[in-house]
Amino acid sequence: MTSTAQAAGTAGHTPPQSGHLGHIVFITAAAAMGGFLFGYDSSVINGAVEAIRDKYHIGSGELAQVIAIALIGCAIGAAVAGRIADRIGRIRCMQIAAVMFTISAVGSALPFALWELALWRIVGGFAIGMASVIGPAYIAEVSPPAYRGRLASFQQAAIVLGIAVSQLVNYAILQGADGDQRGKIIGLEAWQLMLGVMVVPAVVYGLLSFAIPESPRFLLSVGRRQDAKGVLAEVEGGETDIETRMKEIEHAMRREHKASFRDLLGSRFGFLPIVWIGIGLSAFQQLVGINVAFYYSSTLWQSVGINPTSSFFYSFTTSIVNIIGTVIAIVFVDRVGRRPLALIGSAGMVVALALEAWAFSYKSGVTLPNTQGTVALVAAHVFVLFFALSWGVVVWVFLGEMFPNKIRAAALGVAASAQWIANWAITASFPSLAGWNLSGTYIIYTCFAVASIPFVLRFVKETKGKTLEEMG
Repeated sequence: MTSTAQAAGTAGHTPPQSGHLGHIVFITAAAAMGGFLFGYDSSVINGAVEAIRDKYHIGSGELAQVIAIALIGCAIGAAVAGRIADRIGRIRCMQIAAVMFTISAVGSALPFALWELALWRIVGGFAIGMASVIGPAYIAEVSPPAYRGRLASFQQAAIVLGIAVSQLVNYAILQGADGDQRGKIIGLEAWQLMLGVMVVPAVVYGLLSFAIPESPRFLLSVGRRQDAKGVLAEVEGGETDIETRMKEIEHAMRREHKASFRDLLGSRFGFLPIVWIGIGLSAFQQLVGINVAFYYSSTLWQSVGINPTSSFFYSFTTSIVNIIGTVIAIVFVDRVGRRPLALIGSAGMVVALALEAWAFSYKSGVTLPNTQGTVALVAAHVFVLFFALSWGVVVWVFLGEMFPNKIRAAALGVAASAQWIANWAITASFPSLAGWNLSGTYIIYTCFAVASIPFVLRFVKETKGKTLEEMG
C-alpha cells in the first residue's frame, strides 16, 4: 500500500454534488480521528512528566526513556501498518488501532510499576504509528480527485487539534486538582486521569470506523468488485462514470511497482541522493527540538520558576499557536511554494531559538529574571508558529511528492523511519541536556535550524505545480 495511494486519471472527473461532498467530509473526518489520537497521545504525556518523576523517584535519564519509549512502538506500528492494511483492510486496521489506543489509555492510567507504564506507552506508540500511515492512505483512496488535496489536509489539522485538546484537558484536570499533578480526583491522581481520558476519543474513533466504508482500492484488490462499485458511487456520485473509475484504479494498481529497499541503494554513500535528501528533511524537522515543546513544555516552564498551573496554560496556548501556523501553511503551501515556506520557517526558528537560548542563559537556580522570562515565553510561541507554518506541513508535502514513482513507497518508509529516530534522539536527550545546560541545549537546536537553510537552498528542489510523474 503506498501512502499516496494514487489513482490514475484525475482530469475530467465531475466534482461530487453537495450532498455527496458532505458525506465525503464526514468519512474523511472520521478517518482523521486517528490523526487526532496521534496528536493527543503524543502530547498528553506533557502533563504527567513531573508527577511520574516524583512518584517513581527517578532521574532525568530514566524519565527520558519512559517518555521516549513510545516512539519505539511508533516506528514498529508505522512499519507494519501498510502490510496489515493490505491483508485485512483499512477499516479493520483502524479498529485495531482504536483498541490499542483504548488499552494504552487504561493501562497508562493504572500502572502498578514504572516498567508497566513504559509497556503501555509502547502499545500507544504502536497505535500512533498505525494511525500515521492508515489515515492519510485511506483518505487518499476514498477522496474524489477534485478534492483530494484539501481532504488530505484533514489529517494534519486533526493532529494539531489533538495536541491542543490534550493540553486543554490537562489544564482543566490540573485546575480540578488545585494545581497539584499528584492531587486526587475521583480516586486517581491528576496525572493518571490525564492519561486515562484518552479512552473517550479512542472509543469514538472505534465507533466511527463502523460508520464509514472500506476503501474501494482494497475492495478491488481482494476481488470484491461490486462492493467497490457501491463505495465509489457513495463517495463520488455526480455524473462520474463509476465503471470507468474502477478501470482507472485497476489500471493504476497493475502498473504500480512494489519498491524494495534495494531499489533505494545508490553507487555512492549507500542511498540514492534523493533518498538522502528525504532523510535530511525528516531529520531537520525533528532536530530543531519541536517535540520538546509538546512533550516537556510544562516541565520546562516549571524549571525556570513558573508555577504548574501557569505552565500548563502556556502549553495550551502554544498548541493554539500550532493550529494557527498549520492553517497558514495549508493556505499558502500551494500559493507560495514549498521551498519558500521552508526557508521562511527556518529563518523564524533561528531567531526564536536564539532568543530562547539567550533568555535561558540568565537562569539562576530555578528562576529567570522578569525580562528574560517574558522573552523566553514569547520566543517559544514564535518558534512553534514558524515551525507549524513551514516544516510541520511542508516536509510531509515534500516527502509525498519528491520521490520518483518507482521508489516512492519504500523511500517514504525510510524517510519516516529517520523522522522517528530523530524524534527519539531529541526526546530521550532533552532532560539530561537541560540538566547540564538549558541555554546550551537551545544553542544546539538553533544550530540545526541554521543548518537547515543551506540544506534547503543547496539540495531541495521545488515540487509546486509538478505532477508526480515529473518526479521521474
